[in-house]
Amino acid sequence: MSSSLRHILCAVSAAFLLSLPWLGIFPAWVLLFALFPILLLEDELSQNNRGNPYLLFNYLFLSFWLWHLFTVWWVIKVTVWGILFLSIMNASCMSFVWWLFHRMKQKCSLQFAYIALIALWLSFEFLHHRWEIEWPWLCLGNGLASQHKIVQWYEYTGMLGGTLWILISNMLVFSIWKKIKSKNFVAIIARSFLWLLVIFIPIFWSLNRYNNYKEEGDHVEITLLQPNINPFTEKFSGLSAEEQLEKLLHLSDSLVTSKTDFVIGPETCLPQISEDAVWSENPFIRPFMERAKQNNSLNFILGAMTRKNCRKDSPLPVSARFDENANQWYQLFNSALKIDSSSVQVYHKSILVAGVEKMPFQRYFKFLKNHSLDLGGTTGSLGTQAEPGVFKSNYTIGPVICFESIFGQYLSRIVKKGAEFFVVITNDGWLQSASGYSQHLDVARIRAIESRRSIARSANTGISALINQRGDIISKTGWSEETGLRGTIQTNKQVTFYVRYGDFIGRIAAFVATLLLLYFIAQVKSQKKV
Repeated sequence: MSSSLRHILCAVSAAFLLSLPWLGIFPAWVLLFALFPILLLEDELSQNNRGNPYLLFNYLFLSFWLWHLFTVWWVIKVTVWGILFLSIMNASCMSFVWWLFHRMKQKCSLQFAYIALIALWLSFEFLHHRWEIEWPWLCLGNGLASQHKIVQWYEYTGMLGGTLWILISNMLVFSIWKKIKSKNFVAIIARSFLWLLVIFIPIFWSLNRYNNYKEEGDHVEITLLQPNINPFTEKFSGLSAEEQLEKLLHLSDSLVTSKTDFVIGPETCLPQISEDAVWSENPFIRPFMERAKQNNSLNFILGAMTRKNCRKDSPLPVSARFDENANQWYQLFNSALKIDSSSVQVYHKSILVAGVEKMPFQRYFKFLKNHSLDLGGTTGSLGTQAEPGVFKSNYTIGPVICFESIFGQYLSRIVKKGAEFFVVITNDGWLQSASGYSQHLDVARIRAIESRRSIARSANTGISALINQRGDIISKTGWSEETGLRGTIQTNKQVTFYVRYGDFIGRIAAFVATLLLLYFIAQVKSQKKV
């Protein structure tokens, strides 16, 4: 077999292994050795291709690009451009991290290079939650979501702790293989023992924590609505707004009891609503207020597109649009509304999907303003609110809209505002594959563990679910069913270590990576002078 073919097989093998947990084909612990083919590839190229430092980048790009295509191919349902953009951008960033490791390994010590790889990758995932083109879907720690019983320690480390665990495991596996090749049996036994400790100590601790964790707090009865309205046909060009409203009301009336505290409807289940009008006079709000009056403990949390006029005495926000008929600037928001018998509280989605709900960097490139993709009945960038929000009633509720559930640090900020449980509203009709909507559901289990907050999740087409503080799915609906679900979750007011200190692993990694990069640059310059 030629070396080029062998290198391609390594790249493809890594992409395949990395994809298995997200696709639900294989248990998530495959990630503990999934990077082995890449380490093998890098090692061979380090020995045989010192004259071509860019060859590795090409193979790495192939591997990470295929990983994205295998795993999130369902984005093509929304946009071909979107999947190409996201996969190429992410694969390039990931490949660059490994290419830097490759260069450091050539110029510095082996130990230095491996520490740098860990710090650089963690920094990449940390920063990938915090820039204009956020897409942390494929952060390694998220891949363990389907096996939540072995990652209960996320309440201390957050998702990045899982990424760190995966990276260390893969490096130890590769180190064992190297010792096997050199027939150093003492080192083989020592490294194998260390690897077993690294793997099983967190797992045993996690299982013990899972089995002994006791939920405390009030019991809250929740009703979830799943109207199952096709987002590409019925929602905006098929069923009328009145027919969609009737679906929601029928589902709600069939499930609500005298003990029901909250009825949750999915993302954008209501039509566009003006925030400048009187809420009680809106025909799509009034039926829910009337039902809440009949049961004083009843609250509705529903998704809607809302419109709000811009104040003429304030600077126009970047996402402002102009209504020629009304001669008025305004903003559109993807919102969650909490409706009770006499008032409405509004939360505007804060983290938007790049290229779908917002055009990245439009603050600097204003000509891009109206070129975000058409999804959910809107074009152009949506508005956001600057800070996370909570809803107040008998309890403090943390509203989370769709994509926001991927961001653990963001949800921890909601908990710091007093949230006792989360309500996630989403429209997973965009994710028309088992892997897509299952991935989105599973990642909510990580958020439950990180914050020890129960989650009530309403999805338009499924899967709607109730998740407890251990990350267990208490009950759930099927996919593509017009249905509802009633159950009970518990509140929690305790704050976890992760909520208190956030992504401290990412912050430490970014600091270490910066120092190591500066040292590496200094080393390269000094070697050139010699």
